[in-house]
Amino acid sequence: MFEANIYKERRRQLKSKLDPGIILLLGNKDSAINMSGNVYPFKQDSNFLYFFGPDIPVLAGVINLETGEEIIFGHEPCMDDFIYKGVVPDLEQIRQYTGADQAMELDRLGLMLQKAVHQGKKIHFLPPYRGETKLQLYQLLGINPLEVDHHVSIELIREVVRLREIKSPEEITQIESAINLTGRMLLSNMLNIKSGDSEKHAASRARQVAEAQTSTAFPIILTTKGQYLHVLPDSSKMKNGQLLIQDCGAESQLHYASDITRTFPISRTFTSLQREIYEIVLAAQNLAFSLISPGIEFSTVHRQVGLNLCRALKDMAIMKGNPIEAEAAGAHALFFPCGLGHAMGLDVHDMESLGEDHVGYTGDIKRSRQFGLNRLRLAKALKPGMVLTVEPGIYFIPELIAQWRKNSLHSAFINYEALDRYQNFGGIRLEDDVVVTGEGCRILGQPIPRTIDEIETIMS
Repeated sequence: MFEANIYKERRRQLKSKLDPGIILLLGNKDSAINMSGNVYPFKQDSNFLYFFGPDIPVLAGVINLETGEEIIFGHEPCMDDFIYKGVVPDLEQIRQYTGADQAMELDRLGLMLQKAVHQGKKIHFLPPYRGETKLQLYQLLGINPLEVDHHVSIELIREVVRLREIKSPEEITQIESAINLTGRMLLSNMLNIKSGDSEKHAASRARQVAEAQTSTAFPIILTTKGQYLHVLPDSSKMKNGQLLIQDCGAESQLHYASDITRTFPISRTFTSLQREIYEIVLAAQNLAFSLISPGIEFSTVHRQVGLNLCRALKDMAIMKGNPIEAEAAGAHALFFPCGLGHAMGLDVHDMESLGEDHVGYTGDIKRSRQFGLNRLRLAKALKPGMVLTVEPGIYFIPELIAQWRKNSLHSAFINYEALDRYQNFGGIRLEDDVVVTGEGCRILGQPIPRTIDEIETIMS
């Protein structure tokens, strides 16, 4: 945990912006795999972590917006805790960690909330993403689990986004430590990959690097089928001539995420065609880095990258016609059917449980309905302190190409005959994490091989 005063200051800022009532922040519980004693690795709720801090199951935090009182709820350790878990902090120790005013047994939470409801006070809570949390809200507030999403506090969502989207220096330090560990995950395969390895073997090698210190922030995406955006590793054997996409992230000690992607050749050198496509993606990423600055809307960065891709693909005779018109029509989405990046922090897709439109859009900036552009997770104006991923790519998806070709979609801009050459190409993605600064952006973490020369040199 950070020092208690950091959590107290975060709660102070949260309290200052909301109407009277009660803020309820529920921590997560253990989730059973197949019985109560056999559980998945514990993952604390990120909003509870942000405002209170303890990485311990079965806790809840309450902030009274009228009195300013802050209470942490939990259980005193029992005999089974000592037998199975060893030293477990008691409620008073947890209160001290958080800087809350009081600590109470969790059994008292329901009575406190019911009293507040009877007095006509608003209970502010965030959208639950686990079934057991919906049941807990039913027990505490009597809200039908099927209707709970209609009772969440939009005011609280907006204030949480406002606070969490700007990262403090302490948070940046945590994110960079996670990125540095992720770099070692990628290097473990750049240095050791060979033809005949299975994807699962390569993913296991990378996972061991992370789990030796912390854990992974999300399941490792690792595949030679790079035309598809999020393919998990299987038992397929890798072959010379193929490209491997490894999209992975470690967590820091305090659970801040990282998200880095590299594409590299199994044979340790790129073919001439692979080099040509790779250089287009690299140039697109460099363009995005140069554009990111305070005040620019990320949707503008995304579209400028799309225009750059249109021009480069026209130079390769994959696309044709006017690049400006092609980008406006969304023709390039055949090769780039996703967004350029997303916010990142305690969640790898930061705060996505609160609703992507709350995190990445505003009342004035609405999500596009255009294919490709509609998948942009972050569109609003950037501010200093925001952390986001930058991940352009080019993907040759045979099924999508066949569908568009059958319908002659964007035939004025796409040279479908030229695409026969790319049926088995796969895809290339590059991803790094940046923080928006006062004048531009800074790539976070220690450098990870990114150019063709850097990758081929380290792999040799």
